[in-house]
Amino acid sequence: MLKLSKMTDYAAVVMARIAREPDSAHAAIDLAESVQLPHPTVSKTLKALVRAGLLESRRGALGGYRLARPASQITASDIISAIEGPVAVTECSHADGDCELVNTCGVADNWQRVSYAISELLGSVTLAHLASSAPLRMPVQLPIQAISLYGDDEPPPMATAADSTGKR
Repeated sequence: MLKLSKMTDYAAVVMARIAREPDSAHAAIDLAESVQLPHPTVSKTLKALVRAGLLESRRGALGGYRLARPASQITASDIISAIEGPVAVTECSHADGDCELVNTCGVADNWQRVSYAISELLGSVTLAHLASSAPLRMPVQLPIQAISLYGDDEPPPMATAADSTGKR
């Protein structure tokens, strides 16, 4: 199962909470209470989000956490990357992958295409979308549909000449 960590889920929940009141400074303790997570967990998450440049923090009586940029300019991919690192399906799916089999496995190019499609989709979902109470509308065309896994003149495996002409 492809699954994000609990910390990434918590980061999205905390970011969405802040995005719903973008003009307010949010104290860690208040955020923890409002999202019903332990204060140390929220504090750790907030620090990672500040390090990633997604949040700004200010100390003092009027301090707290705010979005570093508008919610419409922060993506699900940004939030995931802040906690988990670059989004990639397999080791060979990102530029600095360290897979010994990449030259002989025969599936690296296709895994890279899948990883790219997932990254594009996560990059199209903004924090504003996540924070909205309206259901998220998926794009009409998912990125994977636009990526040919086969050459332009090469039919998919198991295709026959009859398949390409429409005759059976």
